[in-house]
Amino acid sequence: MSTPEPLLNDLAALYTDTTGRLDLLRERLAAAARDRDLLDIAYRTTDTPVGTLLLAATRQGLVRVAFDSEGEDAVLQSLADALSPRILRSGSQLDPVVHQLDEYFDGRRRTFDLALDWSLTRGFRSAVLHQLPNIGYGTTASYAAVAGLAGSPKAMRAVGTACATNPLPVVIPCHRVVRSDGTMGGYRGGPEAKRALLDMEAAA
Repeated sequence: MSTPEPLLNDLAALYTDTTGRLDLLRERLAAAARDRDLLDIAYRTTDTPVGTLLLAATRQGLVRVAFDSEGEDAVLQSLADALSPRILRSGSQLDPVVHQLDEYFDGRRRTFDLALDWSLTRGFRSAVLHQLPNIGYGTTASYAAVAGLAGSPKAMRAVGTACATNPLPVVIPCHRVVRSDGTMGGYRGGPEAKRALLDMEAAA
């Protein structure tokens, strides 16, 4: 049986513009899933001066920012395990996040104004992360100072753990937390990314 000519034309068009059509199909699928309350987490990637970032959001807000070094599959699996396996790629839901990140990396934004979902952090770690936006753009604070702000002045090691496991790096500025001697300390995105963010802010 021969293939009908209209179908052949559709297939030819599909192969001509594969990326565009796949993006459109993904958006339609994500929209339909949202309409039927079947989508719990939307995600997309965006290119930045510190590499490709994976962004994920629930209905409550941005829940995860991940560096390329963390591995897309591993990040999505951790979201499925911790929150929900109902995850789809969807650009439109995260467009406002991308817009604000672009402004930040262009030097036109110093604070983020985004709805956040704090589901991936609890207890003292959450208390630490909620203090970090109080560290001003272009400045730093020591682990000891942040421990004091979070109500446990001796918990410097716990502050380090909270920063190292921050699910929302860049947006929640754990890169501004450094050692008391002024050296950088660890960072989820790696030392090069931390240095690049600090240098960018200091130069603004």
